[in-house]
Amino acid sequence: MENKRNFKEIIADVEAFIFDVDGVMTDGKIIPIEGGDFIRCYYAKDGYALAYAVKHGCNVCVISGGFGNNLESRMRRLGIEHRYLGCMDKIAALNDFAAKTGVNLKNTIYMGDDIPDLECMRMVGIPVAPADACSEVLDTELYISEYNGGAGAVRDIIEQVLRVQGKWALDYMGVVAADANETASR
Repeated sequence: MENKRNFKEIIADVEAFIFDVDGVMTDGKIIPIEGGDFIRCYYAKDGYALAYAVKHGCNVCVISGGFGNNLESRMRRLGIEHRYLGCMDKIAALNDFAAKTGVNLKNTIYMGDDIPDLECMRMVGIPVAPADACSEVLDTELYISEYNGGAGAVRDIIEQVLRVQGKWALDYMGVVAADANETASR
């Protein structure tokens, strides 16, 4: 008989978080604006958790078909170094991230919500999804957040992992965006 580990035991070994953007960090709505960029609405608690994870040394990566200066700026302000935006080959991006960081994909979380995320989710050991992901994604997940994309799903998985690893709420100082650090030091 195989000894099955529960979800909390599995996430104790997480080495990296990889997230899609539209439908995961947002509710999937985008507003095109002049110049070819988009306006997206982000959930502040998701952003805090992302910046907190980066601040505490977690490998965080974004792989998204989404693009635009606003998106790039948001990821940079959160401190996310590994960004694959406007990405049409998510598998190549996943492999590049793993090669650059040396993370074991078996101990990596990938949170996606739609068909373009499926192959990457099959390549990692811990595929997760927001509650409102498409049915094909929901059928492949190890964990489905109780929260929708853009409404706490990102915070949910980061907080769970960092709590299990003893890294959550280590300090009560706010997380300052990367650009704000530069401004504050001037």
